[in-house]
Formats: sequence, C-alpha cells, structure tokens
Amino acid sequence: MHQRNRPKHSRGDGRLAELDLLRFIAALAVVAFHYLVAYASVWGDRPAALFPAVAPVAGLGILGVELFFVISGFVILMTVWGRGLGAFARSRFVRLYPAYWISLGAVAALYGLTGATALDPKLSTGGYLVNATMFQRLVQVGDASGVYWSLWAELRFYLLISILVIAGVTYGRVLAFCGVWLAAAVGAELLGNEIVNEVVMPRYAPYFVAGMALYLIHQRGSAWLPWVYVVAGYGISIHSALERVHGRIKVAGFKNMPVTDTGVIITITLVFGVMALVALGLLRLPATRALTALGATTYPLYLFHGVVAVALIPALTGTLPPWAVATVTTLAALLLSYLVHTFAERPIQRLLKPRARRQTAATPGIQVEKASVP
Repeated sequence: MHQRNRPKHSRGDGRLAELDLLRFIAALAVVAFHYLVAYASVWGDRPAALFPAVAPVAGLGILGVELFFVISGFVILMTVWGRGLGAFARSRFVRLYPAYWISLGAVAALYGLTGATALDPKLSTGGYLVNATMFQRLVQVGDASGVYWSLWAELRFYLLISILVIAGVTYGRVLAFCGVWLAAAVGAELLGNEIVNEVVMPRYAPYFVAGMALYLIHQRGSAWLPWVYVVAGYGISIHSALERVHGRIKVAGFKNMPVTDTGVIITITLVFGVMALVALGLLRLPATRALTALGATTYPLYLFHGVVAVALIPALTGTLPPWAVATVTTLAALLLSYLVHTFAERPIQRLLKPRARRQTAATPGIQVEKASVP
C-alpha cells in the first residue's frame, strides 16, 4: 500500500548532501579510469602497465557514469515536479550549457593553439560549432571530447521526461512512465533497431528508471511497484554494464583493461545499494560548505579533466614518476574545475536565470537539481 503520509527523508533545506558526495565520487572514478587505464595516447604508454596495482579497480571507474545516471533519474523528478515545460527547459539549459561551452572552447583552444595531438577529435570549425549545440551525435558529427557522449544520453532523457512534464507530473503518471519506458527498453534490446535504440536507450534506461523509482520511495515511502522497478533496473543494468565493459576489453585487451565480471557486478550492486540507502534516508550527511563545493565542481571536473590531462601529462612524464604525474594532474583538474565553477559557470548561470535563482532560494527542494548531471 502506498504510504502517502510518510515524512520525507530530506532535511529542512531540501538539499541532499550525500548526493553531492556521490556525484564527486562518480566523477573521481571516471578520472581514475581515464588517467590510470584509458589514456594511452596521452601517456605514450598503456596506463595499466604503469599502474598495475590499481588498474583493476581504476578500470571499474568506467561505471562512474552509470552512477551519474541513477542520480540523474532520482533528482530529475525533484526538478520537474510542479513545473511547466518552459521552466523545466530553462533550468536544464542553464544547468548544462554554460560549463559545456567553456569546456568546448578549452578543447578548441588546446588543439588549435598548441601542438597537442593526444585525444585530438580532428574537427573542423564547423564541427566545433555543431558540438556547441550538444546535438552533434544526432547529425553524426564526432564529439569534441570523449566525455560528451553521456550528455547526449542526458539530453534524450530530458526529451523523454518532457512528455511527462506536458502530461503533468503525478505519482501515478511517474509509475506509468517508468513501467512503459522499462518495457520499451527490454523490447528495444530484443528488437535491435538502431533508431528505436536511439530513442529508448535500452542500455541506459534502467539506470534512469531506477533512479526515478528511488526518488518516489524517498518522497512518499516504500511501495511494492517502485521497488519492482528498482530490482528490474538493477538486473538489466548488470547486463548493460557487462556489455559495456566487455566492449572496452574487446578493443583494448584484458591486459590493458583488467576488469573482471565479478568486479562489474559488485560495482553495480554498490551503486544501487548506496542509492537505495539514500532513498530510504539511511545514508545521511550534514550539509557542509565542503560537500556543496564538491558537488558544484563535479560537472566541470567531468568536462575538463581530459583537457588538463592532455596539457600536463606529456609535459610532466619523464620529469616525475607516473604516480606523481597522475597526482599533480588530478589536483590541477580539481583546481581548474573549482575556478571554472566559481568564476565562470556560476556567474553565467546567474545572468541567464535570475528569476529561477530567486525561486531556488525560496523553494528549498529545488536546490538539489544540480545533482542531475555529471
């Protein structure tokens, strides 16, 4: 039986500090995967050979994006509940594009003004302009940065959520939406049609759906149907995560991507388990400035860590040992991300969204919408 009168687990200001921490951990996991396993062209050597002791764990950082997707599904309902389509579209635009455009400019400057070649997308001016729309994959133009692929998944998620916003967000409609999308994802996986897959996203839908179901549990209390979606999403996510990791191993070889199936299953289980604890209010952290800062710098860190790696790692390699190079580069990426958020992203957001900013201050629950993307 749905418990409508059960109190929310969120605190007085509505901000979930634990999501700030989880987002930051997810971003660091992606950084570890790239710096210690994936960026062979940046290091001039296979990183797994340089960091053999940690490569099996760092390789699991590839699944940090999957944690982002579950968090995104969780938080998006807080963003859209009680809002119209225009307000939702504006909030997503202001959240996604300023830091993205700055990172795109940094990528273009790196390859246009220096001799850097590692991870070069080899795009023309037109290609960079198409990337500025964030819809480059729709017209089959390459990503300026490898991490941009997940933003295309987020955009498609927002387009699907727009259907729900137009219909009006209610508990029952969210349950129906989740059920239809999950069923469509299973059907699309079996059908194997490329166009249907682009719309339904069968490999990523279970993460978004599970996150939405967990938010319903957090908001209204446990009920059997949301938990069915969480369990179903977990089962499908195991399959999707294994397929993604297997694809990477097939390209790089197990020696260069030393991740086992057991490690993948444990990681996805931890992702769902931790998010379930958040939904149930069993994992709570006090809101602090430090956690808020970590959460705020997560998106810039995700966008900029590749640029920092290309700029620093080749220059430092040979001068410092690999561990020192990786550490210095990570610290530089963190510092740059904080500076970008503080002195560029946040001021631009304030200029683009002054009324929504005042509304956020007056409506506590909307503060956590920053957790919705990498």
